[in-house]
Amino acid sequence: MTVVGIEGVLSSGLKRVQAEIDSVFDAFLPVPNDTRARLVEAMRYATIGGGKRVRPLLVVSTAELYGVDRTAALRAGAAVEAIHAYSLIHDDLPCMDDDDLRHGKPTLHKTFDEATAVLAGDALHALAFEILADTETSSDPFVRSELIATLGTASGMNGMAGGQIMDMVADEEGVEYDLHSITRLQQLKTGALLAASVEMGAILGKVPPEGRAHLRAYSRDIGLAFQIADDLLDVTGDQEKAGKALRKDDEQGKQTFVTLMGVDKAREQARVLVDQAVGHLANHGAEADLLRELARFIVERDR
Repeated sequence: MTVVGIEGVLSSGLKRVQAEIDSVFDAFLPVPNDTRARLVEAMRYATIGGGKRVRPLLVVSTAELYGVDRTAALRAGAAVEAIHAYSLIHDDLPCMDDDDLRHGKPTLHKTFDEATAVLAGDALHALAFEILADTETSSDPFVRSELIATLGTASGMNGMAGGQIMDMVADEEGVEYDLHSITRLQQLKTGALLAASVEMGAILGKVPPEGRAHLRAYSRDIGLAFQIADDLLDVTGDQEKAGKALRKDDEQGKQTFVTLMGVDKAREQARVLVDQAVGHLANHGAEADLLRELARFIVERDR
């Protein structure tokens, strides 16, 4: 995938990690010679050859700050991406957002069927923790345990799933969220996995919790900026470039950062958050340039 408007270190970093994550999933998901084949083919459809790979890039780039072996970081990044992919499969289902398009191709339940889509999501959820529990990801049991706990928390009721139910409840008649509630919703639904990606890179580097405060602040700011940018894309973006349906939030009457703040203020807030995020990396040198560029990409992307 070509990254538009971003030059140099980020463009090459994204292209590299996209190819590497595809290779990791290809290795983990060989198609069996039995009737499980449809399930594995669906898992491959959801994970290979699509997506920006922002979350794996966050894992790898953070891990590299601390000299972590790239293969180990890619495995952890693939675990996060497996959770992200499962969430998109389920989010696209008729019982959730009922979408027909994802990454410029038909959603998984349209290509296969709804039951296979549910199982593919379930299996990818399980695969994420299989990868993190494997000694090839880390030989240190304490590192593996912390990786699993971090991703589990970010995925569940105190993370992505919790944010998703808040979003679903927002569709119910008589429920209206203010800016504080929308911020909390998005910190869980979108921000939690982004934050976990950064945290997991530091965990692989055996950085103690007290040494990760600046990284947590960085990931908090980029998480909110990412969602504001998504809300802006839903209003002002090009559906062909985005590779998914747009304008759905407005059609459904959902409260978003854009509806509550307006386009101009939302865009300015995203820029402020990115500047803050970059500022949190001030104690790092050129080795953090990819994280800095990734923060800027979040508000400049067109998909």
